[in-house]
Parts: sequence; C-alpha cells; structure tokens
Amino acid sequence: MDPLSDVLSAVRLDGAVYIDAEFTAPWCVETQFGLHTARTELPTSDHIVLFHLLTYGTCFARLAKGQEVVRVKAGDLLLLTNDDLHVLCSDLRLPTEGMGSFPPAEGGLLELRHGGGGEATRFICGYLACDRHASRSLFSSLPPMLRLELGDISLGGWLGDLLRLGVSESRDQKPGAQSLLAKLSELAFTEALRRYAQSGAPELKGWLAGLRDPFVGRALALLHGQPTRDWSVEELAREVAMSRSALAERFNSMIGEPPMHYLNRWRLTLAAQALRRSAEPIALVAERSGYESETSFTRAFKREFGMPPTVWRRTGGHGPADSSPGRPIPD
Repeated sequence: MDPLSDVLSAVRLDGAVYIDAEFTAPWCVETQFGLHTARTELPTSDHIVLFHLLTYGTCFARLAKGQEVVRVKAGDLLLLTNDDLHVLCSDLRLPTEGMGSFPPAEGGLLELRHGGGGEATRFICGYLACDRHASRSLFSSLPPMLRLELGDISLGGWLGDLLRLGVSESRDQKPGAQSLLAKLSELAFTEALRRYAQSGAPELKGWLAGLRDPFVGRALALLHGQPTRDWSVEELAREVAMSRSALAERFNSMIGEPPMHYLNRWRLTLAAQALRRSAEPIALVAERSGYESETSFTRAFKREFGMPPTVWRRTGGHGPADSSPGRPIPD
C-alpha cells in the first residue's frame, strides 16, 4: 500500500452518513456532531471528523470561534477535522440558532428540514471516528476547517451516486444499510484527502505535503513499505538519491521530526494495531517493532500512547491513562 492508505488503515476509521438535510432561506445554525454522540454507537471513539457534502445550493461556513468565512457550493465537501463547533448559514448577517449536536435517528439516518421556506440548500452529512494517536501525523497536516471542490463527484459522479443510494437504503431501513453508510463515509473522506494531497494547495503542509515531495515522499514510501527493516538515515538517503544531511534536513522540515523518529513512531503505531487485533505475545510484537526487550518496548509504548501495551490491549486503547477524550490532535 501507499503511505496514505497505510495511515488510513492504522487510524481505524469508522463512522456513518447520518443526516440528509434541506435548509431553506433564511437560516443560520451553530452545530457540531459531538464525541458523546458517536460513543453511543462507537464506545471506544476518541476523535471525530465531521463532513458536509453539498448537493444543491450554496451556504456560508465558519468556525464558531473563528473569523474566516468560506462560501460552500454544490459539489463541495466541507471537512471539520476536529469536529469544532461551527456556523452554517444562508446569510452572514443573521443571528445564529444553536442546534447543538444531532443524534442519529433510529436506523442511522436523520432527515432534517429547517428554515424559512426560501431558496434551498441541500447536503449530506457524515462523520468518522478514529484513533487520535495513530492519526496525529495525518490530521496535524490539515486545517480545522477545509473546503474541497469535488463537484464532479457530488453532482453526478460515482461517489455522489453511492451516497444517494446509501441515503435511500437507510431511509427504507434495508438490511445492511448501517454498514453501507459507514463505508461510504470512509470512502468520501479518503477521496477528499487524496484530492487535497494532490492539489498542491498553498496551505498544504506537513505530512501530506511530504507525500508530494519527490524525495520525502519516496522516503515515506520506503519506511512504510519496509517498516521492520533495520534502516539508517544513510541507507534511506542512498535509496532516494540524496545526501544524508540533505534528506535529514528536508524530512525534518516537512514532517516535523527526523526520519528515524518517524519510523519509531510508525512502528509503535503498527504495534498498537497488532495489540488491538491479535492475541500475539507482547514480546513478539516488541521484537517485530525493532525492540531488543519487552521492557524497552513497554517504556517506548507508554511514552507514545500514555499507557503500557497490556492496558492498551485490554481496553482497546482507552485505558485509565486516557483522561482527556476528544481533545484536538496535537501538532
């Protein structure tokens, strides 16, 4: 797999399409999904990404605590990467109406009709729950609110057709609709990230920008492709045709840490995956992660995830050391 697919697999994405909405002018609402809402369905969730896919009309959006306003039109996907409280409206001069969070209706989909009866704006909303530890590199590359132009997808392409099919199936409460909506939510998010990473947008930074760089991107691909290999910076530099110092400086500048630090964190992420998904002895997981002893692995794992691997395995990554659920992913 490519590094983006690797990371998306490791962050344990789950979620659903949960609102089929039509707002008619004039309207102005303040809302978020809310981690507590996701935990009714996904009790081990600790981070939420919310998205709105506009299928008809236009609206304005801003973070509740921010000043930047974006105009969103049909075919745009609006990502709230930390599920921040935000404002959606037909007119920026209108007072906001607090709508809180929207709990999913029975069957997984909430049909929402709201507003004054004027010009309509329609959108499909969904959320993703993920593991904030494993997704730190990915989400630190994203702004808290991101608008992506996916016009061909939402208006007539394959993803738009699938989302509308999912909404229809959920409305009719057909068997398997809940699982289908979760997969569609993941698909929409993955496609959005791929497009953003390939866009070359001026604000693109960090890990996603590194994927586009011919040298750092190649280094990331090698580290992800062979994480158990006994890499050194010198060896990695030879593989990407750079000097050791040049690669180290370029990698650190774009990714925010040296190559071997990144590799160690990625190995620990894979170890966390293995602990959650299998009953392998911790000593074996430690050895495969490049540690000479279970003791040194346990110390490193606790530094990274805030709890020892035994607690991580027993609690699914949400042990007593995790006392601040839902906090934003640190840079």
